[in-house]
Amino acid sequence: MYEYKGYKSHRNGWRVSKDRMQELDAKGLLIFPASTDGRIMFKRYLDEQAGPVLGDIWSDISQIRGADAELLGYPTQKPLALLDRIIQASSNPGDVALDPFCGCGTALVAAQKLGRRWIGVDITHLSIALMKYRLCHAFPDVQFDVVGEPEDLGGAVELANADRYQFQWWALSLVKARPLGGDGGKTGKKGSDKGIDGVINFVDDASGKPKRVLVQVKSGHVRSGDIRDLVGTVQREDAAIGVFITLEAATRDMTTEAVSAGYYRSPGWNQDYPRIQVLTIEQLLHGAEIKMPPQHGTFKEAQRVRRSDAMQTGLELE
Repeated sequence: MYEYKGYKSHRNGWRVSKDRMQELDAKGLLIFPASTDGRIMFKRYLDEQAGPVLGDIWSDISQIRGADAELLGYPTQKPLALLDRIIQASSNPGDVALDPFCGCGTALVAAQKLGRRWIGVDITHLSIALMKYRLCHAFPDVQFDVVGEPEDLGGAVELANADRYQFQWWALSLVKARPLGGDGGKTGKKGSDKGIDGVINFVDDASGKPKRVLVQVKSGHVRSGDIRDLVGTVQREDAAIGVFITLEAATRDMTTEAVSAGYYRSPGWNQDYPRIQVLTIEQLLHGAEIKMPPQHGTFKEAQRVRRSDAMQTGLELE
């Protein structure tokens, strides 16, 4: 019970001693009312408060909808805000976040954004390709290693012998083609693709209408008839260019059939591109590319995430 700067104590007394009151006053943590009949109050700052315990029902994060900018079209994609909260609540900057079923990579994007190191695992090459594109679009300077993809012709042959459908998804990723048919490569079944395994879109005139490059992938024996079939498919689908990706070396007859198909003339780039192109896996692994106008909208690009040090650091794991 004491008086402090003209303010009398409550009838039950002050909550702190006079020495403590002077200490709080010196730190600027007291609020003095205009009238000495009022009560001195303790000043609190939000960033010093522990806050309420986060509950286990999160109704403030909505599911991804068709019009959302972050939607990539992957069937099990989760909102980035959800993974942001999970990673912030369960780790500190510099920790390692592991997602063993990472799908389209939302957890990896959140971890990269929040300064965590990360490891993502998925069984399908379609998912791996989508993760690579998404990370590079979101963080243009990101660096990461992909473990388990074929790195040479021997690895490609091994993948084709183990699962030819996974080989197909991987081969399409080498040219950034969007797979067609099937169910995303999860069960190894193909839909009615009408001779088309993948597609690449581009725009090269003032109309803005996308034109298509159709891609076929073959892991087995190939012959000149396969090229004639691709020519027919390109004509039937009114596509601009057809690409035949083969694990085996192309025969001379295949090359002749491709050359005889002529050229696609790009009005926007004022340039001719071979109408039918044959590329081997070995050529693609050594940097060969499809001769075509720049790609446009084949995969929906992930939003770029702003983070000054968005770089995957070494994991230092043995």
